[in-house]
Amino acid sequence: MAAFLYRMGRLAFRRRWTVALVWAAVLAAVGLAGMTAPEAEEEPFSMPGIESQEAFELMEDRFPGAAADGATARVVFVAPNGEKVTATENKEAVEAAIAELGDGTQVASTVDPYESGAVSEDGSTAYTTVTYKVDAAGLTDASRSHLDESLEHARDLGLTVEAGGDAMEDMGGPSGTAEAIGISVAAVVLLITFGSLAAAGLPLLTALIGVGISLFAITALAGPLGLADTTSTVAIMLGLAVGIDYALFIVSRYREERAKGRTPEEAVALATGTAGSAVVFAGLTVVIALAGLSVVGIPMLTEMGLGAAGAVVVGVLIALTLVPAFLGFWPNAILDRKARRAGGTPRGTRKVNGGTRWASFVLRRPLPVLLAAVAGLGALALPMTDLQLGMPGDEAKSTETTQRRAYDALAEGFGPGFNGPLTVVVDARDADDPKAAAETVSGRVGGTEGVVSVSPAQLNESGDTAVFSVVPATAPTGQETKDLVNTIRDDRPGIESEAGASFEVTGTTAMNIDVSEKVQSALVPYLLVVVGLAVILLLVVFRSILVPLKAAAGFLLSVLASLGAVVVVFQQGHGADLLGVETTGPIMSLMPIFLVGIVFGLAMDYEVFLVSRMREAYVHGERPAQAVTSGFQHSARVVVAAALIMIAVFSGFIGDSDAMIKMIGFGLASAVLLDAFVVRMAIVPAVLALLGERAWWLPKWLDRILPRVDVEGEALTRPAGPEAEPAEKDLART
Repeated sequence: MAAFLYRMGRLAFRRRWTVALVWAAVLAAVGLAGMTAPEAEEEPFSMPGIESQEAFELMEDRFPGAAADGATARVVFVAPNGEKVTATENKEAVEAAIAELGDGTQVASTVDPYESGAVSEDGSTAYTTVTYKVDAAGLTDASRSHLDESLEHARDLGLTVEAGGDAMEDMGGPSGTAEAIGISVAAVVLLITFGSLAAAGLPLLTALIGVGISLFAITALAGPLGLADTTSTVAIMLGLAVGIDYALFIVSRYREERAKGRTPEEAVALATGTAGSAVVFAGLTVVIALAGLSVVGIPMLTEMGLGAAGAVVVGVLIALTLVPAFLGFWPNAILDRKARRAGGTPRGTRKVNGGTRWASFVLRRPLPVLLAAVAGLGALALPMTDLQLGMPGDEAKSTETTQRRAYDALAEGFGPGFNGPLTVVVDARDADDPKAAAETVSGRVGGTEGVVSVSPAQLNESGDTAVFSVVPATAPTGQETKDLVNTIRDDRPGIESEAGASFEVTGTTAMNIDVSEKVQSALVPYLLVVVGLAVILLLVVFRSILVPLKAAAGFLLSVLASLGAVVVVFQQGHGADLLGVETTGPIMSLMPIFLVGIVFGLAMDYEVFLVSRMREAYVHGERPAQAVTSGFQHSARVVVAAALIMIAVFSGFIGDSDAMIKMIGFGLASAVLLDAFVVRMAIVPAVLALLGERAWWLPKWLDRILPRVDVEGEALTRPAGPEAEPAEKDLART
């Protein structure tokens, strides 16, 4: 591996113009394809294999055209000062507002609340539903402005007017603020780390090229493959983070080799052969973790995982080819000021730095450091036992938004369960009297404790399928509502036997409950698959049994601790005000498995970069403790910089107004913080110090059957000096 990458790096250095032009052509080609690709059609969220999805598909099949594809806005009217919306003056104001709302050019219909019974029992609140001819993405600015102006005019008449629904969602796409914050902080970190504008700018430039290629490729494929917008968002997030990190490690090793007196060409080749090997295997672990999301069985997660995995592959290829080529264009500009003044001649390698001092501290006290780190992570992980999953809706938005105020007004006027009704689909094809069967199911479900009301059952044109709504007494995200859904389903055998027809429960609330349960059940198999494959990969890389197991155990500690931190802030509310979280509640259903997938890959990045340098020193003759110190001397500063860059990229999303994006940003940033600075910087050296020679033990029979990959660059070992050239016989032997 090292010899092959050595030759690749040297070839990229010598043929730098060709390499640069090839990547420019790739960027231009995918850019043209992306810009000319037809706009992807928005596909609804689906979750195969759950009851609510099957019921939804049955309803679409038996009630063709009933599920409107157009956007909707639910407008809520609240009478002022304890008055009633049925009072003459207020009623006239509501009707005038509905008439104005219906005048929109894209409006298909509006509903009169006084005719449809959409008035609360106390008469204080009423609502109407505005249905549009197009979906939310197809609404024009004029239609959105007309909706906002209609709401303002109704408020001028003395009513409290708020609105929710997908027509109120901002469809402008990501603002780029988070990415800009991440890039800005990354530039500062790189500048401090390298002390050179060129060295700081090169990783940023190559990462942006990689992200551009990935983004245009996903855009071009979005239409044919039906990819969601979230696919490109995650690809940008991860492509930017790993792209900077991988280039950072190549550039750092290049500067180190130049400091030993290597020529620019030799330094590039050695950096690609050694640090490049770590980049390849680190990238493989990330790809395994992301591609492994497909085992969960959620199409959206599969798309996100594969899209991000593609971005990581692009980042690896750019680090191995374009970075060496750019180093060929500016061989001395990458060096710090002192080295440039000396013309890139040897200036010695620092024997003592912050990394060596920290390693020495841990090596003197490995057991206390290990116990303190494990205890701290364990304490942070404890709240994870209280984890509650759900899909936060408008109730999780800021109270400054009209969607949240509309949600609260409906809950106050019609009860907390009104915002999350259940939909029951009755399949009465085999029933003697479908209408009577539907009424039997409706009556039995309506008599269940926790049900406030049940709407009349509506039969389809064929008269063999019925649908009715069930309003729970509790909020959509409440545990009581989940218990109610489970109770209705548990009572199903008796109800179906009495009615002579089958039924299923669906609706947004039931869908969220089913998604949460499926994600929870898929988490353990996903962990087994991903961690198992990664342990095998690390077994090949480090040729050790204990080091991969230690890496996997450390990851589990860090990810559980980060999930515990998410529960503390977003579910229990401690410190929520500091992050602008106004409402706490269940954690987003996809968050745990999403966090596990991304953080596992990134955690293995740090493991490979840090421990591969220790392994390299050990293979080249250093004692275990000395090898740990050498690894920290050369890699600690760069690993810290890489972690800070990722934390900056992810933290930029904490400032987002969307609670789910805020949660993802916080979870990822805290996971990287804990994994890089507690697990890799404290637990790893402490465990290796306690294990000593045993850390690198491998049974002879396993050593014989494992493939040999020269990650440490044994074949590349040679005396430093401008005249040093690779020993061709060593390379041929490898």
